[in-house]
Amino acid sequence: MSSGFVKFAPDPRFHIGVRDLHVWHAELTNVEGAKALQPLLSPDESERAARFRFPEHQRRFVIARGFLRQLLAAYLGIEARDVTFTYSENAKPELSELHRGDIFFNASHSGDLAAFAFAVGRKVGVDVECIRHDVDVDEIPRRFFSPHEQQALAALEDGKKIEGFFNCWTRKEAYVKAVGSGLSLPLRDFDVSLSPGEPTQLIATRPADMASKWTMESLELGQGYAAAVVVEGPIEKLLVRHFTSGVLSAQRST
Repeated sequence: MSSGFVKFAPDPRFHIGVRDLHVWHAELTNVEGAKALQPLLSPDESERAARFRFPEHQRRFVIARGFLRQLLAAYLGIEARDVTFTYSENAKPELSELHRGDIFFNASHSGDLAAFAFAVGRKVGVDVECIRHDVDVDEIPRRFFSPHEQQALAALEDGKKIEGFFNCWTRKEAYVKAVGSGLSLPLRDFDVSLSPGEPTQLIATRPADMASKWTMESLELGQGYAAAVVVEGPIEKLLVRHFTSGVLSAQRST
């Protein structure tokens, strides 16, 4: 790449360096906000929203997709309505050829919280999960965690197992989303760290060990949530910001 930054946007908050990683998080609770964002959606997005059975699920989808459009528009220097997507075979949204450039992104939402990750010319994945205390921390890991992860989780004190479980789950999901392989990448074929207080890390991948190609970070986005982000290559600067609609007001949180 010829330049150290992508600067399509007039707002300097949306200038992103080639080794930077930007993460925005937002609440999905504002009913009036959903009404204001609805016109930004494409016809197929509006049809998808209408298929949700429960109003709160529809509201969350509309706000999350509207926020994603506003953020991408800010990075690209265009109008939110003009952002167009294509979809991979795993239904992962990507910018269409109309926006040929270097902005890569990924999004996740759980409960009333959404997270959006942006990088330049590098694959990125983000996952956020609402922490539940009724999770079976024995059966689910047997099905989806690697032997190394199962052993690490079993070694934790009972009071730390829920935190360890969600550390592991969000980190694995973020990696799968970054790689872009969907369900074709078995969750048992790679190891992540999970113990509370332990450095966040993609430890190993199989059959070929590609762990050194990726950087993994945990995110603190709100009480009662676990989150992680993974990006191809190193991170020189990680910016985590809170996003609200309207005038694109944002405050840096970390």
